[in-house]
Amino acid sequence: MVIEINVKDVKVYYRSVKALDGVSLNVCAGETLSVIGPNGAGKSTLLKVINGVLKPFMGVIYIDKRPLSEISRKEVAHKTGVVPQKVYTSGMLTVYDFVMTGRRPYIDFAPSKTDEEKVYEALKTVDAVDLADRTLEELSGGELQRVIIARALAGEPEVMLLDEPTNSLDLKYQLEILNIIKSLRSKGLIVIMAIHDLTQAYRVSDKILLLNRGRVFAAGKPDDVLNPENLFKVYGVPTIVIKEHKIVAPIEV
Repeated sequence: MVIEINVKDVKVYYRSVKALDGVSLNVCAGETLSVIGPNGAGKSTLLKVINGVLKPFMGVIYIDKRPLSEISRKEVAHKTGVVPQKVYTSGMLTVYDFVMTGRRPYIDFAPSKTDEEKVYEALKTVDAVDLADRTLEELSGGELQRVIIARALAGEPEVMLLDEPTNSLDLKYQLEILNIIKSLRSKGLIVIMAIHDLTQAYRVSDKILLLNRGRVFAAGKPDDVLNPENLFKVYGVPTIVIKEHKIVAPIEV
């Protein structure tokens, strides 16, 4: 089990633009870290760096004190489940077959009985067993998002990276996805999530990382990071923060 992830002074450049500029963070097993900030702040880039698909110009990512650069892609694939913003795949693929693709790091020739069991276990976790025989094009947005999470879970990850998991979903499905994320934390997984909705981040997170223009503006417990002063400086919008209900809302609409 992955106990800890450390990001130390990571810098990423897109040509002359600093996508990440000296970002550091620490998250441990059973914790959920939400990465927040305006569009272009570096949230998705940070997830890609932690997953090893994007190499930093400077800095180091450690998984249990081991540099990510010294860990094979296959081992990283075993340890990490990814829920991206967009998934490109054939709509005619069945949910079962799609979730089975999450078992690729374990399959040599053909799926085994264990692989099948893990697929149904993942579907059960997101309450989607009844969708197994349907095609992806038959799913609603909320159903598809649950299935995408199931695919990530099928790989038995120890770390979950989610990029805007509630984006474009209605209120009912947002709540379902957030409850799934809470259940991952209770299983001892490390959960790192890029998210725009500050109230959702407040309610599901143990830690918050507030990025602005690729730099860490604030980091710590939600109560410490999510305050009107920080949010106005980063977003330029007056907000009200109701701590007893964990609500963040703009003052003006």
